[in-house]
Amino acid sequence: MIAHSIFFYAFSLIAIISAIMVTASKNTVHSVFFLILDFISISCLFIMIGAEFLGMIMLIVYVGAVAVLFLFVVMMLNVAQQKNQWFAAKDSSKHIPIGLIISTLIFVEIIIVIGGWKYKPEIFDINNSLTQFSVSNTHSLGKILYTDYIHVFQISGMILLVAMIGAIVLTFRQRAGVKRQSYIKQISRERVEGVEVLEVETNKGVRIDD
Repeated sequence: MIAHSIFFYAFSLIAIISAIMVTASKNTVHSVFFLILDFISISCLFIMIGAEFLGMIMLIVYVGAVAVLFLFVVMMLNVAQQKNQWFAAKDSSKHIPIGLIISTLIFVEIIIVIGGWKYKPEIFDINNSLTQFSVSNTHSLGKILYTDYIHVFQISGMILLVAMIGAIVLTFRQRAGVKRQSYIKQISRERVEGVEVLEVETNKGVRIDD
């Protein structure tokens, strides 16, 4: 359809421009902004071609975790120079207008894609999969992954668990002279061990001068 082609090429152009700006921008905060815009544009393209699972995974993993973590790290590393210069200062920060422009583009993309996917599915359904199949690709993928290949999925999870434990064991080092906290001793301690009552003789208390 014409509407699908227009939105597809528009989001593709935005993704290409934002990818170029990630490397061309001299400001690290602006680079992370454009990286987030690039991820969201690509996820919208995935949703438009019918791969909504990949699009949502990219939104959750890359945009919701990785890109936001990058942004936090960059801002925290440069927090001394940016203190009290965000809204009103002689040398006002240039992050706010760039952030507003990118936020507007992201909001427009999400409204178009999610709104069209929800209320006008025929615009984004280029393969007519909704009319041919009653089950979406997310349901099909979940059925295959958790039914046909459940043992492989569980084995991969166990391999990742072993790899995580191995990394902890390899990097663990015993350090001498470090006080450690024993939760078992704290929980199992009785009142007799924690409180000691002493009988102090008259006029034999603790002196302040000592």
